[in-house]
Amino acid sequence: MTTNITIATLDGQSMPAYQATPEGTPRAAIVVIQEIFGVNAGIRSKCDALARDGYLAVAPDLFWRMEPGIELNPDVPEEMQRALSLMGKFDQDGGIRDIEATIRHAREASGGKKVGAVGYCLGGRLAYMTAARTDVDASVGYYAVGVDGLLGEKNAIAHPLLLHIAGDDGFVDKDTQARMHEGLDDHPKVTLVDYPGEDHGFATEFGARRSDAAAQQADARTTAFFAEHLG
Repeated sequence: MTTNITIATLDGQSMPAYQATPEGTPRAAIVVIQEIFGVNAGIRSKCDALARDGYLAVAPDLFWRMEPGIELNPDVPEEMQRALSLMGKFDQDGGIRDIEATIRHAREASGGKKVGAVGYCLGGRLAYMTAARTDVDASVGYYAVGVDGLLGEKNAIAHPLLLHIAGDDGFVDKDTQARMHEGLDDHPKVTLVDYPGEDHGFATEFGARRSDAAAQQADARTTAFFAEHLG
């Protein structure tokens, strides 16, 4: 079952979200963290797939404080430019607080089960920040941007974190990838997996950016990761 819901934020407001509920009792819950394109068809599809796998999946509309209901297509140049502009205006610290509210909602809605998080692009960065700043039980980030600037927070990561790195990422250059490995390879809770030759967005559900073989490989790792750490 899928539905549009609202979540009570930490500052007492109502945030829109998309929720996909599995048949029967959820095995756990997963917060799905959007790209810069909003909670679009691709993000909803990610939620639906997780629900079919037995998880309660919730995607908060993190751009709601700027403009609720944004859905953009990265294959349309004008919409890509708008998405980049929105990213520049987005309050990431505030976004983490809204993710924290979503984690609380997901934990209650799932009957107290463990809660994970998975994010893409901007959401990949936020998944790293979520791992460092919240009590989430496990996190996955796909082609996270700017993680090298967040390495100072790594000692706060207390639960497992998996990062999928696109080897030829147009937004995360080789030097940045090297700094990520240098800073995180020895972290007992963090695993980095490289996908040589793949570009940013390779695991998107729809559109020109998808690289099917690499997407399936990364998603299989994510499935196994959540099965191990969430149940």
